[in-house]
Amino acid sequence: MTTWEYLTTPLLIHNTAAILNNWGKQGWELVQVVQGPEGGLVAYFKRPTAEDGANSAGLAAAEQAARQFEGGEA
Repeated sequence: MTTWEYLTTPLLIHNTAAILNNWGKQGWELVQVVQGPEGGLVAYFKRPTAEDGANSAGLAAAEQAARQFEGGEA
């Protein structure tokens, strides 16, 4: 049975294609885009989990992107 990991990230209107292409290159599949609670767009992604933990690099990148979007440390 396939197991999945999920990712949510802000989607900046002026850079949509670059953001989506970046996550796609890392194996993430776009599932849905919805309006966030503060009016911006949020993208939801999924990808199969790796048994060897190889996907953890993508999660670290997601955490860094979230911090940058929120104005925290990079």
